[in-house]
Amino acid sequence: MALMDFIKKQFIDVIHWTEEGDGLLATRYPMQDMEIQYGAQLTVRDSQIAVFVNEGKIADVFAPGLYTLTTRTLPVLTYLKNWDKLFESPFKSDVYFFSTRLQLDRKWGTSNPITLRDQDFGMVRMRAFGIYSYQLNDAQKFYSEISGTRAEYTVEDLDGQLRNLVISSMTDLFAESGVPFIDMAANQDELSRALKARLDATFARYGLLLDRLVVQNVSLPEELQKVLDTRIGMNMIGDLGRYTQYQVASSIPLAAQNEGGIAGIGAGLGAGLGIGQTMTAAMGSAMPAAMVPAAGASPPAADEVVATLEKLHALVGKGVLSQAEFDAKKAELLGKLV
Repeated sequence: MALMDFIKKQFIDVIHWTEEGDGLLATRYPMQDMEIQYGAQLTVRDSQIAVFVNEGKIADVFAPGLYTLTTRTLPVLTYLKNWDKLFESPFKSDVYFFSTRLQLDRKWGTSNPITLRDQDFGMVRMRAFGIYSYQLNDAQKFYSEISGTRAEYTVEDLDGQLRNLVISSMTDLFAESGVPFIDMAANQDELSRALKARLDATFARYGLLLDRLVVQNVSLPEELQKVLDTRIGMNMIGDLGRYTQYQVASSIPLAAQNEGGIAGIGAGLGAGLGIGQTMTAAMGSAMPAAMVPAAGASPPAADEVVATLEKLHALVGKGVLSQAEFDAKKAELLGKLV
């Protein structure tokens, strides 16, 4: 092999990049001491962008396609030394390839609860997590702002920064919206769209396009979740008056089948009413005026009160009501027997 042929083989005349796996956002073409041949072929595949860097400055950006590196495709070559010597002299520059594929299933979440002021619960500590996807769409910005002259830049290198940006924007969004936690938890799609709109400009600053962001879960710490469960339980009980009326009406057909029939029900009501009136008289001085029935209003039946208290006591056993809440409701119901 002639010496000139050997030297020419040290010059790179075909430049391309084939991704061997996932997770690589940017890579520098490995030239080492080799030089690019004038007129070399540059292949940029779909889902790639190539950036030509000369003397530390971006000379050109290439979209997918096949390019011949001459002064027409790369004007910076005009200023390089020895470019005009038989159109075969080499030059040294850096070529970076960037992947524009969607980076899917990137996870975000609060490592520690964030403290917010909620309309219903006051100061609360809240957790949230979800997923997002993005792609690199501006290689020049990404090179200038993020990857720089690194030989490789991976998705994992960027994950921490992006995850913190998502959590920071989410915290600001929650605080500014003033929406109660319960409404947030029930409208996660709307929350996802609002959070994505807030983050679009931040991602664009780094040369990234935020494709999709999903809030999968918003939750309270365990102790606050118990309070929420208690509130839900009370809402399920609803109007205690209607609830007890329904219970009494449901029990009449069953009682009529038993010995004594409806007469037995009347006797039981009379006895229960007498007991209730005795208890009420003993506690009358301690009862607030708000618990005393209005003039002319008939007091509820004694068995209705007893049945209601039994239901409420069962809720205490299940942890839906606290003992203090049960005692307060018990005093209120007994007061209505007067």
